[in-house]
Amino acid sequence: MLIKSFLVAFIAKGGVLSVFFWIEVSMGFGVGEGCPGTCHKCNCEIDKLHSYDREMEIRHLPIFEKECYLHIKLPRYQCDSCHKQPKTTQQVSWRRYNSSNSKDFENYILKSLVNSTVSDVSRKENIGEGVVSRILESYYPDKIDWENFDNLGQIGIDEIALKKGHKDFVTIVSSRVGEEIRIIGVLKDRKKATILEFFKEIPKKLKKTVDSVCSDLYDGFINAAIEVFGKKIRIVIDRFHVAKLYRKSVDNVRKQEMKRLRKELSKKEYDQLKNAMWVLRKPESELTDRNKFLLIILFKHSEKLKKVYELSQDLTDIFETQTTRNGGIRRLKNWIKKVQNSTITSFNTFVKTLSKRLNEIANYFVKRESSGFVEGINNRIKVLKRRCYGIVDRVSLFRRISLDMGNKHLLPILINK
Repeated sequence: MLIKSFLVAFIAKGGVLSVFFWIEVSMGFGVGEGCPGTCHKCNCEIDKLHSYDREMEIRHLPIFEKECYLHIKLPRYQCDSCHKQPKTTQQVSWRRYNSSNSKDFENYILKSLVNSTVSDVSRKENIGEGVVSRILESYYPDKIDWENFDNLGQIGIDEIALKKGHKDFVTIVSSRVGEEIRIIGVLKDRKKATILEFFKEIPKKLKKTVDSVCSDLYDGFINAAIEVFGKKIRIVIDRFHVAKLYRKSVDNVRKQEMKRLRKELSKKEYDQLKNAMWVLRKPESELTDRNKFLLIILFKHSEKLKKVYELSQDLTDIFETQTTRNGGIRRLKNWIKKVQNSTITSFNTFVKTLSKRLNEIANYFVKRESSGFVEGINNRIKVLKRRCYGIVDRVSLFRRISLDMGNKHLLPILINK
């Protein structure tokens, strides 16, 4: 490519100084200067110039915050090896085929789209919303190309609602290798069959790189992972989802007891128990002297709540203890026996779940893994949905979260296509 001339024009319109840039470019290779390409019919190398294609206007990076366009005519070369001597238009590396923008400008649009919306970028850059959307679609496909991965490490599974209150759930599947977190799937629902189909699509060589699969307590996720990965891969149930379940039992007893105490205690005595909910939810290590005093008064009025709270703290201590998987199983079984030997029934549902999924819950003690990174992704998705005034299409969600999270491994591969 040779730049023949460069013209800058300053034009005053309505008292405002506008700047326009005109770049005239001459392209082409002479015989012996290199091969422009291959014939689209026979794939033979061609270098015989025949003519030039129609003039195209290509949007390029702005200059001094002003729009910049490249006006080019691509050379057409003739193939003498084919019978009808077909003509082939030379393509350039800095522009995608049939695109009216340079790759640099499209990358600029993608960067502008991060933490922004399609409509905002459209207004700021004076291009149609459809153009911005097509650029995003071109560089970020609707599903993962497994060829771009060599290691999956820890896989996390969780669901999120596309529409609040509509139970329109999609499943977010992500991969964590070291500190790098990547979205590998946004699935249409959370059914076992859907998860199973996705896991089976993972190539065998990549399945061997999976270290563990972290999930919540949902049977569909766990059973699909067990069926595909078997006993070779650790299936880990996130300890924070487990904690949420047994702490719910404590909260239910608190509600029952506080309702009873409201009737039995004087207003002055009952007012002393305000904020009990937040104190009961606090980790024991973070309790202040005032918090501890409140618990003493509360437990004085409710022996049942005291027992439930102590059992809950015992279970938390088990998860906080550095132990082996077998040690964790032994401690959890002892806790179950302790509950069963007591008069407390509020943990009955949780105990059934714990007994059923004991192996997957105890896998936490191997490397103390959790799906906390998945919850972090979910929070980012919620922010993205609010910023974009709601995203109700899972494909659009996959593209936007991949872009906003900086899945840069996709971009260079697609640019070079």
